[in-house]
Amino acid sequence: MPDFNLLVTLDVLLAEGSVAGAARRLRLSPSAMSRALARLREVTGDPLLVRAGRSLVPTPRALELRAQVGAVVDGARAILRPAEKLDLTRLERRFVARTSEGFVETFGPRLIALMRDEAPGVTLQFVAKPDKESAPLREGEVDIETGVIDATTAPEMRALPLFEDRWVGVVRDGHPALGALDSLKGYGAAEHVQILRRGLHSSEVEEAALAAGARRRIGVVVNGFAAAISLCRDTDLVATVPERHTEGLRRGVSTFALPFEIAGFTISLLWHPRMDGDLAHRWLRSCLRSVCSPGKTR
Repeated sequence: MPDFNLLVTLDVLLAEGSVAGAARRLRLSPSAMSRALARLREVTGDPLLVRAGRSLVPTPRALELRAQVGAVVDGARAILRPAEKLDLTRLERRFVARTSEGFVETFGPRLIALMRDEAPGVTLQFVAKPDKESAPLREGEVDIETGVIDATTAPEMRALPLFEDRWVGVVRDGHPALGALDSLKGYGAAEHVQILRRGLHSSEVEEAALAAGARRRIGVVVNGFAAAISLCRDTDLVATVPERHTEGLRRGVSTFALPFEIAGFTISLLWHPRMDGDLAHRWLRSCLRSVCSPGKTR
């Protein structure tokens, strides 16, 4: 295994042209520096510095290495130094966010306004989240994701709660049965849109309704919240959707409380741990937390 500390020693030795001078600069004893030079000679197979009168002069091999070593050492120092303060006004970067439908419509406008105000050079790309597979985060295809944490979430992922949500019923404005849908009898008698999405709340509503004694009559099956709400807007169908997550989709429809108990859930922010220390990614996370905070209007 190469000892990269030797590169720093070699860089200083070649710059000083003196064992004593290099020792002073690196705060080593002359004997320790002599041992380091001996080790460098052994590793490179070249004397590197040879005596000429009372001074040392570099060999051709040393002259060849001088520029290369300096560049490597400078690069290593740049990599290892603490990250500089982030200048958002000059930041140019594209972030990819993977979200379930409804998130963009609900939180996107406020998020974009905040990001444009603080970092106008940043581009935000939203991609669909058809499943709960963690591979896109792990493999760097996306930078951040929103969703519910469960047993399928990769254990190494970082997570931060964004907001609490609950299930509500949705029908068109003026629905003839709206006043009765908050009862088990009325809810069970209605014709429902069933939402089936791979691994995403596909059975929770059905199980909770059955446990309370309401067997839903399914008229249509769709694969997402947007389609369900759209159908309800123009028919007498009933849909059951997350309240806060679909706020931006529920224009022109009426919302009612469900007539049975069903557990709420937490929408969280997820990212891969390699992004923990990235200052721009930290800023993105703070923006998402800001716009998703309860009661936030900015």
